[in-house]
Amino acid sequence: MLSTVNQIFGLLTVIAEFASIAALIYLVLPTSFRNKRLDDFIGGKGIVFAFITALTATLGSLFYSEVAGYVPCELCWYQRIFMYPQVILLGLAWLRKEINIIKYSLSLASVGLVFALYHSYIATGAATTTFCSVTGGVSCLQRYVYVYNYITIPIMALTAFVLIIIMLIFASRKTTSK
Repeated sequence: MLSTVNQIFGLLTVIAEFASIAALIYLVLPTSFRNKRLDDFIGGKGIVFAFITALTATLGSLFYSEVAGYVPCELCWYQRIFMYPQVILLGLAWLRKEINIIKYSLSLASVGLVFALYHSYIATGAATTTFCSVTGGVSCLQRYVYVYNYITIPIMALTAFVLIIIMLIFASRKTTSK
């Protein structure tokens, strides 16, 4: 079962990475090359897409710690601090059609992105750190998941934060263009 869940979350991560790359390319295109209907669609659903991403990341995180029994490291906890509230904020924003939450959610996602970037960087072995060498704690270098020869839990978190930020940028552009 765990192998299947890892494959599913790995596939979702790859899909989110491709979506993020495509969306970033689209965002930097000159306005004359962009499709107004596509802008309106993604912008109008940006909060919903960000909510689904945050919910999936939160459920995945809870699955890995509570069902699979993986103990989160210190950096994982910091990333959770910035991901978990997104479910509530974005869920409320979606239900109440409240666009002012975008700036708060972007702030949380941006800080979470920094932690996820750092965690992903050190998890590759590119740098050594004493950050997570707390007595009795789990090392930030502990690799519980390794799918498609590169996807780890820190990469999953990084991808989720990137996608949330991109979707919120689309949503904020939609609200400012009205």
